[in-house]
Formats: sequence, C-alpha cells, structure tokens
Amino acid sequence: MTTTAPSTKISLDWGVIIFMIAIHIGAVFAVLPGNFSWKGLGLALFLHWVTGGLGITLGWHRLVTHRSFQTPKWLEYLLVFFGSLSMQGGPIWWVGLHRHHHLFSDQDVDHHDSSKGFWWSHMGWLLHEVPAEAEIPRFTKDIADDPFYQFLDKYFLPLQVVFAGVLFLIGGWSFVLWGVFFRLVLVYHITWLVNSATHKFGYRTYESPDRSTNCWWVGILAYGEGWHNNHHAHQYSARHGMQWWEIDMTWMTIRLLQLVGLAKKVRLVEEK
Repeated sequence: MTTTAPSTKISLDWGVIIFMIAIHIGAVFAVLPGNFSWKGLGLALFLHWVTGGLGITLGWHRLVTHRSFQTPKWLEYLLVFFGSLSMQGGPIWWVGLHRHHHLFSDQDVDHHDSSKGFWWSHMGWLLHEVPAEAEIPRFTKDIADDPFYQFLDKYFLPLQVVFAGVLFLIGGWSFVLWGVFFRLVLVYHITWLVNSATHKFGYRTYESPDRSTNCWWVGILAYGEGWHNNHHAHQYSARHGMQWWEIDMTWMTIRLLQLVGLAKKVRLVEEK
C-alpha cells in the first residue's frame, strides 16, 4: 500500500478529524460485549441501505450528480434527505465535489487523487482542507438555489442529532450506537472504497483517462458503485454493471422505479 503524501501541503481540518475519531470510537463501543445487539446490527444494516444505498448511491450520485434518470420532485427530495442522514456533508457540497472529481479524475487538483496513495484517496483527503470547495458553485448551478438543498446543506448535522434522539426513544442507547455510530462508519468506509479501491484493484473494460477500475467486491458492498471504470467511461449511464454478471443493485432499483412509473428518461449505453 502506497502512502504518498499530497504534492502540495494542505492544512489539516481538525474539526473533521475530531468528528471522525468520535464516530469511530462510538462504533467500537457498539461492538463491545454488553452492547452488542442483533436488533442493533439489523438496524445498522437497514439504515446503511436507506442512507448509503438509496440516499447516496441512488439519490445523490446517479440521480442528482449525473442526472442519469428523472423522478418526481417529492421522490428526489426524499432520496436527497436520506443521503443527508449519511453525514457526508451537505448535498450541494457533495455533488459539487463529485462533479469536480469527474472532470479532473486522478489529476493533481482532484481532491482524492488516487496517485497520491491509497490512504489519501480513501480518507486522508477528508482530514485536510479541500481547495476544490472553491469550485463548488461552478458545478452546482442546477441545485444551488433550491431551498430544500440549501436547508440540508446547512443543517445536516442537527438533523443527525434529531435522528439519534428518535432512535434513542425507540431502542435506547443500543439503537444510537448501532443506528448512528456503527452505521456511519460502515457507510463511510464503503463509500470511500469507491474512491480508493476502485482506482487500484480490479480490471479495466474501458480506456478511461484515469486509474478507475471495476472491482467486484466493492460492486457488491456499494450497491453497484464498484463498476467504477464503466462509470468513468460512461458517467451519465444509470447502469454501471454493463455485463450481466456485474451485479448492480442500484440499477435494479432504478428499473423497479421505472416499471412503476417513478423513474423516467433513464439514460443508458449499450453493453460492450
């Protein structure tokens, strides 16, 4: 594993560092003897699907960032709200940085440039200031003035606190530890594997101008996001698993939404 440092010295973001340490400590407490709960584990896995699968992968990524399909506005807002509960920043911030990543993938200005090492692309970049944030307005003109997006961008942290309170009322501290701390760590590292592992491990179907790869195990863990070389070659396609054996759970969800009339103008490319 390479540990190459970023080429330009970037200041540490101590707020994010302290937050990440606290979240990971909470996740450790969840699995300690006496705190383990099968109900809690089940809750964490279910909420991982809701916030990471439906929220981030389906909502923030394929729907909003790449506009690979369209839904009624109420459903878009619901999915974007689910994504906000994943605590990966606000939707405007996330979408702007992801669009920036696609334009400059694995170049020096790419905030999680994989050529700077596995650790950096996985989570090291998050622990530093992100110069690409200055470019977010350029990439988010379609959502920046939306009051609902603005609200979630500003209040995603208080919303998580309220959500934790609801979980506490339902199942006590066990549900908070599993439904917030453990679930967030699970969502984080699986999402980050798309930035790190799928730029290092796997195979390349297309000659994209970056290091993106198709990594089967990330494809399974991240609801189809592991077919990353396919995605970088055809970023506006709603389907990432181009071959029949490239399992893409998010694409299956889009097809289901399409069958019931909730997904329209679905964008695709032909299988290779």
